[in-house]
Amino acid sequence: MLDEPRSGRLASWGNALLAGLVSPDEAADRIADDDAVHRVQGLPGETGPVGLTLALGRLRALGAVGLRTALPAPGHPLGLSGPPEFNARALDAGEAVLAVGAGLGLVPEIYAAGPESGEGPDVHVEVVWHCLPVREAPPADVPSLGEAERELAEALREATEALSSLDVAGSGPVAQAALEAYRARAEAGRQVLAPGYPPRAVRVLELAQRVGALIGIARQAGGDGEHGAAVSASEIAARAEALRPVERTARRAQVAAYNSAVEERERRG
Repeated sequence: MLDEPRSGRLASWGNALLAGLVSPDEAADRIADDDAVHRVQGLPGETGPVGLTLALGRLRALGAVGLRTALPAPGHPLGLSGPPEFNARALDAGEAVLAVGAGLGLVPEIYAAGPESGEGPDVHVEVVWHCLPVREAPPADVPSLGEAERELAEALREATEALSSLDVAGSGPVAQAALEAYRARAEAGRQVLAPGYPPRAVRVLELAQRVGALIGIARQAGGDGEHGAAVSASEIAARAEALRPVERTARRAQVAAYNSAVEERERRG
């Protein structure tokens, strides 16, 4: 949850391009971010993988009027609309993008080479987006921005209280590193959403990312493992139980924010 999902960047900057607010080159550059290259495989009318600039133009020609993000997890097909084959592939990846109006979806496959940690400037990352048919239907379990904002505020309060009662102080070295990494990204003045998104979407996404930072810190507080300082099975279970609904709420809010440009356009007719 600390990292911005690639599907979010693709939907955000792809929507700005479709709305005529950014150039194709800027959209492609923003979507790729620190990755070496992004390609799209399986686009109708193309015999092989193509770059983002061509792919976004092709999606528009195929009828795409907007891009939605999906962030599914086991038992929670968040943002998906079917068919089952696409949903299964998106679930394996943990994310996907749906091209509204084109009946197509994109699922990323990541190829990374470099240090074993998979992090740092020496890592070379290539992304292949696999293009597959999707069902044109309302996406699963996506709240409105207002609902997402209210749910996040409540989830943040509940998580803070629950984790405090479990004595998760966030004082370990891994927790501190995670907190500093989040602060550095927040202070860098990065643009969390592309032009064309309502201010409320920016607020919701920023809050969802803060909640995601809390989740990551709570899991690693005081140690180097997934469950950090929890030393017994009961403590691990209690921490996981406290974090599970918060993580779900944060994912729903992220999807609501990324998809808000499409929802706003549909409301206006």
